[in-house]
Amino acid sequence: MVAGNVETSQCITDALYGALGVLAASQGTMNNFTFGNERYQYYETVAGGSGAGPGFDGADAVQTHMTNSRLTDPEVLEWRFPVLLESFEIRDGSGGAGRWRGGHGAVRRIRFLEAMTAAILSGRRLVRPHGLAGGGPGMPGRNYVLRAGGKRDELGPFDQTDMAAGDVFVIETPGGGGYGPAA
Repeated sequence: MVAGNVETSQCITDALYGALGVLAASQGTMNNFTFGNERYQYYETVAGGSGAGPGFDGADAVQTHMTNSRLTDPEVLEWRFPVLLESFEIRDGSGGAGRWRGGHGAVRRIRFLEAMTAAILSGRRLVRPHGLAGGGPGMPGRNYVLRAGGKRDELGPFDQTDMAAGDVFVIETPGGGGYGPAA
């Protein structure tokens, strides 16, 4: 059960750290992204913001808690698969406010060069990562597709869609919660 391990364990860890007053919520998801067709299959997890704690800001665009995966290098991704990594950047403003700021999430944009099916399994799209000790929550994530013809299709947290050549899949990962009241 994929979601039972990668998604539920993230939420449990955030709940435990919050209950103990140790750390604000991190992105709370692994942003599991898959795509493929008859010839190609690919899977990755996408980093987000970590929660702040007493005396430190959260980290930007990192894998949190039990996640230890690393993304494929862009050059290798584009060499092995008919996709173009348009951007992978820090999602400024997505970390929760507080005396110590929550880490910012990331924005990952992948353009498809041939038809494939893409799927996303991601949490914290509806519920924001909580702050702690008066800190603000992090921003929730978003998933959407920018179609080659100019249309934008919003996707849910657990969704699948057909991608055509020229379509761009965009993943905006959640930021971490802040710690302590903002000054």
